[in-house]
Amino acid sequence: MTERPGNRDGVVFILVYHRIAREEARWTRSVEAFRNDLERLYDMGFRPVALSAYLSGEMDLPPGASPVVFTFDDSSSSQFRILEDGTVDPACAVGVWADFAAEHPGFPPLATFFVLPRQPWGQAAWLDRKLETLKEWGCELGSHTMTHANLRGLSDEGMKKELAGAADFIEGLGFEINSLSLPYGVSPKNRELLAGFEYEGKTYSLRAALLVGAEPARAPGSENLDPYLLPRIQATELEYGLTWWLDRVEAGKVRPYVEP
Repeated sequence: MTERPGNRDGVVFILVYHRIAREEARWTRSVEAFRNDLERLYDMGFRPVALSAYLSGEMDLPPGASPVVFTFDDSSSSQFRILEDGTVDPACAVGVWADFAAEHPGFPPLATFFVLPRQPWGQAAWLDRKLETLKEWGCELGSHTMTHANLRGLSDEGMKKELAGAADFIEGLGFEINSLSLPYGVSPKNRELLAGFEYEGKTYSLRAALLVGAEPARAPGSENLDPYLLPRIQATELEYGLTWWLDRVEAGKVRPYVEP
């Protein structure tokens, strides 16, 4: 894998993508750049792990590998699109990654998709097929609230309604929900509700809440790790974006988690 010594105290890269398209933009990763991200991460010894595996610390990694957690926000069609002939669009995120994984064993398309209940990924007729594919790969679905609401501006009841509705929707798709991508990266005024609350006679709870940026996360089990304020690295060419952080790893300025 790599010749780096084990380092279970190192940082973990949790990445966030939004749209994938031909041209790069502030909240869009180009198809070419996404392919390059996968290639560079693979060459540097990173291997995908599920968000739940990171949270539990039970990451199945070969010696010398570093974990990387992929997340996708907003469930746009550019993340998972199926063409009229029933094949996966090779220019969507899932298509690019599936092609890459076919040539790079050990780098499977494994990610958490933070979905919005309003027709995730578009193409309602293909939703069941997409869900089955993601489940086969071990991907996870997470909450992004019902309406992409700024939770800080809501009352406790308003926040509960947003989170409960999203959780019920995701569970209705056949997925267990354990995490939330905070819209706009904004935490609610009452963060204690993230850990658990009751709404209309049902109990809800989350294991983690994720921010929008802009640094690596602490190693699993770290004393100062707050699972309800997990930082992510945006997949951009901007300062504190993915390329910037990978450059720092290669320069020896950042020490990632490495499996002994």
